[in-house]
Amino acid sequence: MRISLPAAFVAAVLLLDAFLHLFWLVRPAADPRALSLAVLNFETPFTARVLVPLIVVLTVAALSVIAVSLGRGGRLAKAVTLALGGGLLVRAELGLAWAFGLGTDTGTPFYWLNLLIYSPLCVALGFATGAVLMRASFSGVEA
Repeated sequence: MRISLPAAFVAAVLLLDAFLHLFWLVRPAADPRALSLAVLNFETPFTARVLVPLIVVLTVAALSVIAVSLGRGGRLAKAVTLALGGGLLVRAELGLAWAFGLGTDTGTPFYWLNLLIYSPLCVALGFATGAVLMRASFSGVEA
């Protein structure tokens, strides 16, 4: 059995995000405040205490999606993948509110990054994660 295209897409984006967090851990941003505001719309430190758990969560989520796609990992991998898909769709809904200017200033980098990248990517990843789960449940192979 080969990894499905939706699973490869989701895993690649999650691993790329994990790599970005690793990069910020190894080579901190010149202006962490500006990076934080652009990425999250609030100020938070880009320290090992914050970044290492994110790197681990993103990597585990990517591996879970791959495992489900390959018919492996059992219920735990499916639960992690389901939680990932749900979280992505909730983030997409929040992004829609932010796109209408609720809770964010429309002149900030975050507003435009959310509108053009973050929210559309969360929608695509959420649906791709759903496709992985549906394929796994219809394949008849219990992971």
